[in-house]
Amino acid sequence: MVPALTQLLLPIDIAEEARYMEIFFSGKNIERLNQLFSDDFSFHGPLFQFDSAKDYVNSLISDPPEEFNYKIIKTFESESSACLVYEFFKPGICVPMAQIFETKNDKICKIQLIFDSKVFA
Repeated sequence: MVPALTQLLLPIDIAEEARYMEIFFSGKNIERLNQLFSDDFSFHGPLFQFDSAKDYVNSLISDPPEEFNYKIIKTFESESSACLVYEFFKPGICVPMAQIFETKNDKICKIQLIFDSKVFA
């Protein structure tokens, strides 16, 4: 008998719309993000930094982002990471952003968010 193969998620699957982006940009049930993050999760961006999934998710719950949306420009992937380049937009703001997602064991362990923060000042 051949053992069943476990289907590992690709980093891009975890990051893209089917997972992180769909939950984050829906603005609903943000606590669902917890299931995507590893125990050693960290988030680093130009405005905020968090060293735990709990702190990151709690910040989103306590101060939810305003209405916004995005359009994917390009995606890249390696064995353990994915990069999403997208256009972020909300009323009065349109800015290109990139997020690098590091993964291990089908969980996101690190997010690096890159964008020009001066448009939010």
